[in-house]
Amino acid sequence: MRRVAIVQGENAIVAEPDVVITTLLGSCVAACLYDPVAKVGGMNHFLLGEPSADHRVSVGDMQRYGVHAMELLINGMMKKGAMRTRLRAHLYGGANIVSGLGSIGSSNAAFAHRFMKTEGIEVAHSDVGGTSARKIEFLPQEGRSRCTKVADRVPDRPPVPVALPPVGGDLELF
Repeated sequence: MRRVAIVQGENAIVAEPDVVITTLLGSCVAACLYDPVAKVGGMNHFLLGEPSADHRVSVGDMQRYGVHAMELLINGMMKKGAMRTRLRAHLYGGANIVSGLGSIGSSNAAFAHRFMKTEGIEVAHSDVGGTSARKIEFLPQEGRSRCTKVADRVPDRPPVPVALPPVGGDLELF
């Protein structure tokens, strides 16, 4: 099985079998879309839902926003034979991981759900919010995904004593 890893601001669209698209998420959101008839699917990974009204966004910065990432994903899938009316979605991420950053994750998740509702795309599965990072694996041709929550921290373990090599031999100084 071929693995395609994406990071923030990227997307991947697949129309061939035996491919899994993966990503790691914190407050970001990934939308996994698929057309069950055309057997086309894809995933995006966006940092923020949409720019604020008073924020001027450059063309290069647009890839960070969900509103742009969703259109790129949908249009790319349609070029490979998907129909907008048949799309199904799985939504992941949107965690509020870092205290003091407000509710960026919640805002991202709300944007993703609002976008799907506005566009008439059925959300078949959603795992958003909380405080845990997530690892996502998506099989686009099958429309199946797996979400694994990543531990918030390394588990506490008692220190393990290190065995020191034995002191050997006699040494006589004169």
